[in-house]
Amino acid sequence: MKTNQLATVIRLAHPQFWLLTIGSGLIAIHLTLVWKAENTNLFGTSFLSWAAVSFIVWEKRDNLSLESDILSSFLGLAFIWITLIRSASMNSFGGFLYASPFIFGLGLALIASGFQGLKQYIGELITLLFLSIPKLLPEWAIYKITLLTAKSSAFILWYIGFDVTLTGINIYLPNGSVEVLRGCSGVELISQMLGLAILFLLVFPQSWQYKVLVPIVAATVGFMMNAGRVALMTVIVAKDNMNAFDYWHSGNGSLLFSIISVLIFGLFCWFLIGHNESKNQDSKLS
Repeated sequence: MKTNQLATVIRLAHPQFWLLTIGSGLIAIHLTLVWKAENTNLFGTSFLSWAAVSFIVWEKRDNLSLESDILSSFLGLAFIWITLIRSASMNSFGGFLYASPFIFGLGLALIASGFQGLKQYIGELITLLFLSIPKLLPEWAIYKITLLTAKSSAFILWYIGFDVTLTGINIYLPNGSVEVLRGCSGVELISQMLGLAILFLLVFPQSWQYKVLVPIVAATVGFMMNAGRVALMTVIVAKDNMNAFDYWHSGNGSLLFSIISVLIFGLFCWFLIGHNESKNQDSKLS
């Protein structure tokens, strides 16, 4: 008995060229939408994530299995097409900007390699997924992190000598107070740092101990830098300098803490790479 298989293997002529063209277009569309939404934090993180993911995929391009089937290709195209249509019909993007990189990446991976080839892109997809974490976490989890941020910021202020009082997510100084809301919880910065940690582990494979340590360090750096930012804004409010508050809250000042977080984490990664290299040299000599 002879049967026809529905999941026929598809082999495109020059698949790398077509995938590169489609991928570049999707990246350009996403970054343009983020830029128009004036979300500077997400733009910087998205640009870095897309650049790193693209570099990693390009480096291993010769070892990728680029064979898909009808079902996988159809689903991949559907994911991308629906996302593009939704982006064209939305006035307020909201969580869409955070989720679309993962959807684009998943759709492109399905078109390129099908379901069986998704394992080739697990790390890259996880990295893109971390961009959407701030919008995927439930409210109770966001509140727990926000409460912990408020406690940490209050502790920083108390430690450096301020007369501070904490009530829930409200931090009080004698001349002013702030309420730590969702946007200042630090979830975005923490997820950004975790995405960078995944990228580092993809580029520089580590032993299992460091695979656990690197994300912990990344998340801790992001959390503590955000707590310091909230403490700074509390002091600024107490001094009644609202222009400075706006700068550090939603202006370019907020990006400075992200940059410092990346630099601190980069120094840790540089130290880790140097430690591993010296360790490998010692083992060769012995």
